[in-house]
Amino acid sequence: MSVVTALVRSSFLVNAVYTESAREYGLTPQQGQLLCVLMSQPYGMSELGGILGLAKSSLTGLVDRTARTGLVRREPDPRDGRAARVALTEEGGKVAEEFYAETCRRIELLPSGLSDADCGKLAELLGRLVIDNEVPAVFMELDERAPATQG
Repeated sequence: MSVVTALVRSSFLVNAVYTESAREYGLTPQQGQLLCVLMSQPYGMSELGGILGLAKSSLTGLVDRTARTGLVRREPDPRDGRAARVALTEEGGKVAEEFYAETCRRIELLPSGLSDADCGKLAELLGRLVIDNEVPAVFMELDERAPATQG
């Protein structure tokens, strides 16, 4: 299998797991991504748009829908009185933690047929690919995250 085919197929595989996990939490995959991003800190709308790769109108709709479910809220930006940041609510923090843990558990099962050495090499190579292409931190390592509950 070529690198292109392997990468595309693996992205479909991970997306399918992510989508299934999100569905079980009553989330869309995009809401799941939003919650995972906000686990580390609140973000301004323009920052979120860049991280999630969404146009302003799409991001506004996503935030609005997620706010209606009580998982995120807009709050004043302390650096710019005209701007707002998006933060997790207390309930959103709980859902984000549970969703994150369950999604990680499911994704960890994907390479279960590989040896520890192969898993290490796969992580090393994919990590280099992510860093070299400056992929935004939509999903982070456990030790990179701050507590999810932010008020």
